Amino acid sequence: MPISRTDKTVSELGFSMPAEWDAHRATWIGWPRKASDWPGKIGPIHWVYGEIVRHLSLSETVAIVVFDESHESKARGVLSSVGVDPSRIEFHRIKHDRGWMRDSGPMFVKHHSTGETAVVKFKFNAWAKYDDWKLDNRVAVEFARRKKRRILHASFEGREVVLEGGAIDVNGAGSILTTEECLLDKETQARNPHLDRDQTEEALKQNLGVSNVIWLGKGIIGDDTHGHVDDFCRFVKRNTIILAEEKNGSDYNHRVLEENRERLEGARLENGRRPEVVRLPMPSPIVFKGQRLPASYANFYIGNEVVLVPTFNDEKDREALGVIAEFFPKRKVIGIHAVDLVWGLGTIHCLTQQEPA
Repeated sequence: MPISRTDKTVSELGFSMPAEWDAHRATWIGWPRKASDWPGKIGPIHWVYGEIVRHLSLSETVAIVVFDESHESKARGVLSSVGVDPSRIEFHRIKHDRGWMRDSGPMFVKHHSTGETAVVKFKFNAWAKYDDWKLDNRVAVEFARRKKRRILHASFEGREVVLEGGAIDVNGAGSILTTEECLLDKETQARNPHLDRDQTEEALKQNLGVSNVIWLGKGIIGDDTHGHVDDFCRFVKRNTIILAEEKNGSDYNHRVLEENRERLEGARLENGRRPEVVRLPMPSPIVFKGQRLPASYANFYIGNEVVLVPTFNDEKDREALGVIAEFFPKRKVIGIHAVDLVWGLGTIHCLTQQEPA
């Protein structure tokens, strides 16, 4: 199916991005392949992925992108060992570079009246930082063509728009969270240097079907994506936002997160109301080989019947799980050990992408 290049925008066509807590047909992940993403730790990473898939597959299909037959065979071996029902898994052999599905995989929107699910094809350029992205940039198109899904080309004034899924979070009712550091700072990124603030807002509205953009400032230390919002601030209800909190005043993250709190205090939702803001603790700093890692409980993923939360063998793990559980009483909130996973500079939300039912 060809990419849709009509005169109408995604929004005008009647599509918008649902909230993550809305029903899923599947969760997409890319099975780990490149040892360079987790130098010296790639071995245990396969088992962490196995645990993630095991929990998710109990209530939804897990669609796994693999590079080739050999890669698929390795994934099947791990999943069999941890007891995953193979009938709950779809394998998609699609050539790719790194496979962080939140950012490089398909982004899904749903039609307001027909319920059709379509893929919005944003350009992916490896966070304007790495050279290996051209295969990743094709994953969404390859998936959509194989599944015969409509592909909506994300553009603004005739030019492609670069956007990663971790750069945004939506409440499914018209509001979207993002950061200035990621989408506007011309010194630290080269995603859409041709767009100013107003144009960037309009591009988000047109291509994701939102009506209200809430701008935060900078992201947490250690995040090599230039301020992805899903590492520190998330919607958990239409009118409720969880924001990470660093109480240590000497920690870099303290100032950044308090500035974002002040911004949220003045923010408005799509209905004109102020959002409720709930604080989520930050774990103690994790440093590996001299590098501060972007460890955060906010990088959780909301499945159909579970919420998977990264944990770090930290005294605040239990508190964080409790805060998140308050908002998902009908879902099991499960901690996933992520001390090794975060060495890849991302955890559970970064490696998953929801496909609406």
